[in-house]
Amino acid sequence: MSWVTLEVKTTRRAQLVDITERLAEAVTGSGVDDGVCHVYVPHTTAGVTINEGADPDVARDIEARLEHLVPKEADYEHAEGNSDSHIKTALVGPSCAAPVRGGKLALGTWQAIFLCEWDGPRTRRVEVGVSAL
Repeated sequence: MSWVTLEVKTTRRAQLVDITERLAEAVTGSGVDDGVCHVYVPHTTAGVTINEGADPDVARDIEARLEHLVPKEADYEHAEGNSDSHIKTALVGPSCAAPVRGGKLALGTWQAIFLCEWDGPRTRRVEVGVSAL
């Protein structure tokens, strides 16, 4: 399996960015017909998830609800002021996997893959590996 690194720029502190098309290009370029697309974010304040991509309100709802559940200002010990971002990343996770069928991402009808920024705006790295079965 070879890995490709994508850079994703975010524009807000909390932001879900749809990276599906860029991942689809990496899958197509991999030459793998049937396998798995592995997506990993090597950051402690950003993650990745698969969720609905057809309605952008879903991403905004996720951002808003996680802000409500884990507010920026609370009684945190971490001195950098971004403990909420670390907690949100722990909830979302740093990686996901999606099937590859016929040389393409095999996501569900409404699914998309999102970089989840919790401490932006920043430029983030996304590591993408495609392996054959």
